[in-house]
Amino acid sequence: MSRTLYRTRIKFCGMTRAGDIRLAGELGVDAVGFIFARNSPRRVAPAEARAMRQATAPMVDVVALFRDNSKEEVREVLRTVRPTLLQFHGQEEESFCRSFNMPYLKAVAMGGKEEVTARALHLAYPTAAGFLFDSHAPGGGGGTGVAFDWSQLPTGLHRPFLLAGGIKPENVFDAIVATLPWGVDVSSGIESEPGIKDGYKMRKFVEEVRRADCHELSL
Repeated sequence: MSRTLYRTRIKFCGMTRAGDIRLAGELGVDAVGFIFARNSPRRVAPAEARAMRQATAPMVDVVALFRDNSKEEVREVLRTVRPTLLQFHGQEEESFCRSFNMPYLKAVAMGGKEEVTARALHLAYPTAAGFLFDSHAPGGGGGTGVAFDWSQLPTGLHRPFLLAGGIKPENVFDAIVATLPWGVDVSSGIESEPGIKDGYKMRKFVEEVRRADCHELSL
C-alpha cells in the first residue's frame, strides 16, 4: 500500500506515566497506547488511563489494547478512557471487534509456522481499519521484544499495516526500508524496564524513523 509522502506513523505503546505521554507528544508521535490485557506487566486500570489521557497532546490518537477481554471490560474502557482507536491482540472474532462501533486494528501473530495471507486477513476481518503484525506466536501475548522475519509479511494488503515486535532505535530504520509500513509500534524497544519509557530511546527512535522516511524520499 502506498504511503503519502513516505511519512511513517509512530505509535508508542504500553504507556504508564503521564510524563512519557507528554514527551511522546513533544516528539511528534502519532498515537499512544494503553494496555488493558490481563497478565501484561504494562497493564493499567481504566481510571489510571483516564488520568494519564489528559497529558495527551492535541491530534494524538489514544489506543486501547485488549487481549481476549470481555465485552464488559472493553465497554468500561470506552466509557472511562474514551479512546479513539481499539486494538485487539487475542482470539477475538470480527463480530466482536466491530460490535463497539469504533475503528480497530487487529493484531496478527507472525511467530507461528503457518503462512499468513492478505486474502485470509481480509476475509476474516473485513471491517478492520488496519492490521498490526507482531512477533508473538498464535495464542500468545505480544511484547516479547523479539523481531520476526519481515520477509514473512503478506503481500497484496489493501489496508494500512503497522509493524511491531522487537522494533527499537537500532533496527527501525532497516525495518521501514525493508517493509514500507504505514506505521511502526514500539513498547519494550524504548523502555528501561516494562512500562517505564526511556527519554533518550524515545527521541532516538523518532529520529531513526524520520531518517528512514528521508531515505525513501531520496530514492
